[in-house]
Amino acid sequence: MNKTFNLLLLAFAVPLLAEELPPTFLTLRGKELARQDLTTLPAVSPDKPKGFASGFAGWRFSTVANSGRSGSWNIVDGAFHGMEGPAANHPATASFGLPYQDAVIQVEFRLNDVPLEGRKYRSIFVKATDEKDYVTAFFISQGGSNLTAYSAERISPLNKQRDKEPPVGVSQALKLGEWYVAVLEIRGPEAVATVAGKSTTTSHPLFAKPKQSVMLGVGVDASFRNLRIWEGQPNPEWPKNKEAILAAMKPVKK
Repeated sequence: MNKTFNLLLLAFAVPLLAEELPPTFLTLRGKELARQDLTTLPAVSPDKPKGFASGFAGWRFSTVANSGRSGSWNIVDGAFHGMEGPAANHPATASFGLPYQDAVIQVEFRLNDVPLEGRKYRSIFVKATDEKDYVTAFFISQGGSNLTAYSAERISPLNKQRDKEPPVGVSQALKLGEWYVAVLEIRGPEAVATVAGKSTTTSHPLFAKPKQSVMLGVGVDASFRNLRIWEGQPNPEWPKNKEAILAAMKPVKK
């Protein structure tokens, strides 16, 4: 009886121990820093933020429809659903505050098949911030993805925030209504972004700064679930992986 019971326990335990995670290239996953299933609406942080990037722990987002630049967020079909207001001309944004340095940021996303209603771009993004501003951003659309660094010196005259450096990316076809996994790795001055088997990499001194939050963004309408953040440990295979990623990278179709 005890032997049978132990075998049953092992049978149930194996799937849990053998969790399949997307591969990483720059880093190895270390200690888990955060796990947000996003199947129910998270509580909004009561902390007073410093601008948009820091000074808060937990979530900041709006649930109010047509709330302007932050868009509106709720739970639809068991996932965290963001919608850009048709008149806002700005992605819907939700930020999760926590201190981190080198990290693996992973989240599942779905571009929802809804009318554009005058909105221009179906997309999602995952951004890392320091105390003041954006550090890097992983942008994903139906036609491809790109990894963007932000300037330490230049300020954009349009929004008074750090200006973007030229992005690097790949072309790929992503389908509306299907779930994908986005993985953003940051270690020291380097970063790697991966979705649907294609990766991009770039480097910038700002990447090495202490981070304060992760921002999720939506152009038009998208859903997220299973946000997870780990410490990013050194990957001994990175030199070989970097060479392969650089060789495969091609310009993004505009």
